[in-house]
Amino acid sequence: MRHFIHLVDFTTSELANLLDLAAKLKADLLRGLRPALLPGKVLGLIFEKPSLRTRVSFEAAMAQVGGSSIFLSSTDGPIDARESIPDQARTLSQFVDALVLRTFAHKTIEEFAEFASVPVINGLSDYNHPCQALADVLTIQEAFGDLHGRTVTFVGDGNNVARSLAIACGRFGMNFILAAPKDYGFPDQFLATFRENFDGKTPVHITNPAEAVSSADVIYTDVWTSMGQEAESKARTEAFQGFQVDETLMAKAAPHAKFLHCLPAHRGEEVSAGVADGPQSLIFAQAGNRMHAQKAILVSLLGGKI
Repeated sequence: MRHFIHLVDFTTSELANLLDLAAKLKADLLRGLRPALLPGKVLGLIFEKPSLRTRVSFEAAMAQVGGSSIFLSSTDGPIDARESIPDQARTLSQFVDALVLRTFAHKTIEEFAEFASVPVINGLSDYNHPCQALADVLTIQEAFGDLHGRTVTFVGDGNNVARSLAIACGRFGMNFILAAPKDYGFPDQFLATFRENFDGKTPVHITNPAEAVSSADVIYTDVWTSMGQEAESKARTEAFQGFQVDETLMAKAAPHAKFLHCLPAHRGEEVSAGVADGPQSLIFAQAGNRMHAQKAILVSLLGGKI
């Protein structure tokens, strides 16, 4: 049994296999094929945070491979409220074949995985977002083919999405640049993890967004204030002035550069409407790839017959 919590737990070869499987399952769907790879399997989804893409993409993914899912919101099955996390993990493992957790604290997912007897998938935590990163790399691969040597510039703070994307870039030989104000870089804990996995190297952090995107094949951004950071909204809005991905910033990159955003997007804040809805934007294909990447994860973890 294996969990999907950190991308650093997977080798480049293993992640490449997941990408290949995701691409195959996507191609099958476009041909009208929905092979029942996980018949009778049940996926449990436990969400502390509200969700559009994560919930629907996982439920659709499971349905398309022949399984079913059960959703528990924070009101249905609050984590560590009526009973302990170890008891919840052991109990739910009796009912479902895998669990997806979307939580505030990353330690919640790690504790669940410690006591669960079924695979646990990180649907998002305050530390990282590995499912999103796998979908991102699938989108980049579709756009450019070969991944090695490509440059991805993330314009925003060193948040959970940026951390997983940086690891994914490292695994596939892509250059990663973080464009963020001085005080919004990666935390020390993450930098130590990155150094351990990539021969002492650390991701590049540039405080000038125009400089940071000059060599980019992909320009990526996220909201400036994530769920749970609402009290910091005013300070963050002030700190990120000049970091909006607009037409002027996109023009600093090569004409072939693509724009990505994990969504939801706040047009007029971290991205202009002209970029989000423009010809270089792949944000909705990227959103769709969440489902295909997650199908690959589910089939791999649950031993589906390809």
